[in-house]
Amino acid sequence: MRTKKAKASTAAKKKSAKRARAKTTIRVKRAYEPPSKNDGLRILIDRLWPRGIAKTALKLDAWVKHLAPSNELRQWYKHDPEKFAEFRRRYTAELKSQGEALGELRGTVRERTITLLTATKELDLSHATVLRALLGRYSPRPAPQGQ
Repeated sequence: MRTKKAKASTAAKKKSAKRARAKTTIRVKRAYEPPSKNDGLRILIDRLWPRGIAKTALKLDAWVKHLAPSNELRQWYKHDPEKFAEFRRRYTAELKSQGEALGELRGTVRERTITLLTATKELDLSHATVLRALLGRYSPRPAPQGQ
């Protein structure tokens, strides 16, 4: 027979494990916004460096430009809201072809707080939103954008 103390210990371990799995938070933020102590791991996801920002000022942990949309896709899309659904489909296909690199990023975001940084003005229509959603499928809780 298990004692009350053993049962309580087992229950506490289960709760702790659930909390650990639920700690993944994925934020999206403009690269021009100042760093916050709540950003966690800061990852630039643009192919091009943001204009007007010194490399030392951005306070990056990683730059995964190889996971940004191709130049052709970016130039075709031009943040046209009417093209967003097709852009999302094409960009997702590009990401799936980057299987190993995408898998590496998925491994990095598990059980962590990360902030995806981009220079785009329209976060809701950007590749950052698509990437966050894709990573969120493999993480318990993606955070709302900008938080």
